[in-house]
Amino acid sequence: MSHHVLSLLVEDKPGLLTRVAGLFARRGFNIESLAVGHSEIAGLSRITVVVDVDELPLEQVTKQLNKLINVIKIVELDQTQSVQREHMLIKVRVDGSTRSQILESVNLFRARVVDVAPDALVIEVTGDSGKVQAFLRILEPYGIREIAQSGLLAIGRGSKSITERVPKG
Repeated sequence: MSHHVLSLLVEDKPGLLTRVAGLFARRGFNIESLAVGHSEIAGLSRITVVVDVDELPLEQVTKQLNKLINVIKIVELDQTQSVQREHMLIKVRVDGSTRSQILESVNLFRARVVDVAPDALVIEVTGDSGKVQAFLRILEPYGIREIAQSGLLAIGRGSKSITERVPKG
């Protein structure tokens, strides 16, 4: 099995996300990551889906996705030809003896402290999967209380756009 990042341009319609996820579920594929948000064109959204599947079953799902009336375009994003980032909020335990060590790690990873309490910090980190996972490994010994993570966000490098030749509004 191999790792695939799909970027879908879709119409903003109720139930479309359920139908997209359902196509993967019916084939027994686990969606590793899913992120949805508005695109630069009013009425259209971008869905970024990450799955680990073989090439042939993925091609079959892609063909079925293309048949959905509200799916405008599907692009598979190669890791070397795209910018891929994760966003995570991490609540970590702190005390007087660990606060400075944790803050040093925050600076090293170019993360940000977004909330401070006497016994906890909420830290925001953004980066590729490797950076985010490495940061988590650094924080684990201090005691991670909670994690909230976005799905992977990805966009192709260069001037080409998934929305090229798509009528605006």
